[in-house]
Amino acid sequence: MTDRGDVDSRALIDELTVVVSGAGHEARFIVEEALGGAAGGRRPAVVPEAQAAAARAMAARRAAGEPLQYILGHWPFRMLDLRVDRRVLIPRPETEQVVEVALGEARRLLGLRARAGGDGGLVAVDAGTGSGAIALALATELGAAGARQIWATDLSEDALQVATVNLQACASGAAGLPEVVLAHGSWLGPLPESLRGLVDLVVSNPPYVAEGEWDELDPEVRGEPRQALVAPPGREGAPGLADVEAVLEEARQWLRRPGAVVVELAPQQAGPARAWARQLGYDEARVEPDLAGRPRALVVHLNEPPEGGQ
Repeated sequence: MTDRGDVDSRALIDELTVVVSGAGHEARFIVEEALGGAAGGRRPAVVPEAQAAAARAMAARRAAGEPLQYILGHWPFRMLDLRVDRRVLIPRPETEQVVEVALGEARRLLGLRARAGGDGGLVAVDAGTGSGAIALALATELGAAGARQIWATDLSEDALQVATVNLQACASGAAGLPEVVLAHGSWLGPLPESLRGLVDLVVSNPPYVAEGEWDELDPEVRGEPRQALVAPPGREGAPGLADVEAVLEEARQWLRRPGAVVVELAPQQAGPARAWARQLGYDEARVEPDLAGRPRALVVHLNEPPEGGQ
């Protein structure tokens, strides 16, 4: 027997599936969120009236075009469940793959350090952290043994507020994390001068959408922060490449040898970005694909100096 106004959970999901244009998986996410985040657990047979009303309100927002991730208020990213809202970009699978590439670079650098007789974890920077996704993924997956300190910078104070919430949640739920420092400012600008020449790894997902592409984007994507998506053209006119170039240029001034930079970019930017890295004096540059096989992660190296060199 149910109270008046309570709803059978299966019937509610079917009802909301119609509201969200047939996206049954989204309807299930919404109902589970209304029930207090039951995703992955056992869903009750009956949804109380108040929670059913909350689910219908969320479905109405989704039907109006608001991204599901903002409606739910959180979204998974690798091993994390991140707080997300309109102040930050929605974490995407492409960036998860960029983190995978960055972890490979971190382990390569740790191996080089060990062979040279060094010890201690790396110093890494997430330049333009947004929700903190990259920095916190590196922190949780490298641990304190792999990373001594991770800096997460952003020019948006709103974004840093979200990253702070995510950092606090991460720190309370995991042991053995490296120090994660959130800093306000552009790219590597907030780093203390004492770190110049001592940064091992820089990772970034900067804006790389060309200004002329904005109106062609899906309306849901245009609901995300424009300043975190759109960048001016690069030095040679490559659309949307200015911020990728800026990260590469600034990182060159902070990296130690050996060191690496991993930057997410649009597939058509791979060639111009590699060319700019060579102009800046990086020793190697390659581009790794995303899960769809498209060029996505630019990887550049500063190699160890010649024996007896600087």
